[in-house]
Amino acid sequence: MPDRVYLDWNATTPLRPEARAAMAAAWDFSGNPSSVHAEGRQARRLVEDARAAIAAAVLARPEGVVFSSGGTEANALALTPGLHRGAGPPVQRLLVSAIEHTSVLSGGRFPAEAIATIAVTSAGLVDLDHLRNLLDGESPALVSVMLANNETGAIQPVAEVAELVHAAGGLLHVDAIQAFGKIPFDIDSIQADLVTLSAHKIGGPKGVGAVVLADGLQGLEPLLAAAGRNSVAGLEPRMWPGFPALVRLPRPRSRRYRQTPSGSRICGTGWRPALPKRTE
Repeated sequence: MPDRVYLDWNATTPLRPEARAAMAAAWDFSGNPSSVHAEGRQARRLVEDARAAIAAAVLARPEGVVFSSGGTEANALALTPGLHRGAGPPVQRLLVSAIEHTSVLSGGRFPAEAIATIAVTSAGLVDLDHLRNLLDGESPALVSVMLANNETGAIQPVAEVAELVHAAGGLLHVDAIQAFGKIPFDIDSIQADLVTLSAHKIGGPKGVGAVVLADGLQGLEPLLAAAGRNSVAGLEPRMWPGFPALVRLPRPRSRRYRQTPSGSRICGTGWRPALPKRTE
């Protein structure tokens, strides 16, 4: 038995064998996905297969998946002024809950004067009345609320948040990084306009994340002016297969929550990589 047992899985998880194998196979690909020759097309298929697998995991369209170099960059990319759906007005301000990850609290590409904080209740849940007041009577807002908190485990009422946000003409970003693979959801069931994910929370490689866009969302701009939407700094395409290799694994169908005296729901268990077998 090892001298230490690693339990801090909310921070990051050990790399699963399936992810390791998928990444190792990808390193043998020599082509550039942007090239038109056979090697390039083979690499492009690898990228598009990865995109399709992530999209299927949250019931989104493959063309709505934008890879990033992790959850922090995914959140920074998602928090973009000017996002809109169809002919709707672009969002000009950002509302974030007080318990978001620092990559969201920093506001992405919104200027500081356009960012406001949504209060939370004593149960660690978004204060819907305060959100309603912040949404009332001003320009359309992008609202960012995480699905499950990485420190308290509190599961936010994102569907209720979405109803308020959309009624006010705004958009909803859901940081689902801590919930993905643990709580069954899809982009429509939580009524999100953007969802962000990260591989290393579910046994995938560190340095791989994704923004998933709902159908019809427009206005997402690349972080690098000269890059395409999926060409963002820091991401090695051959790391991508480690992410979809995991989402193809069986996932739990049931929700297991623990109700606290204050009324919040705590995520008690979920999709976890198997622990190493004990060796004598």
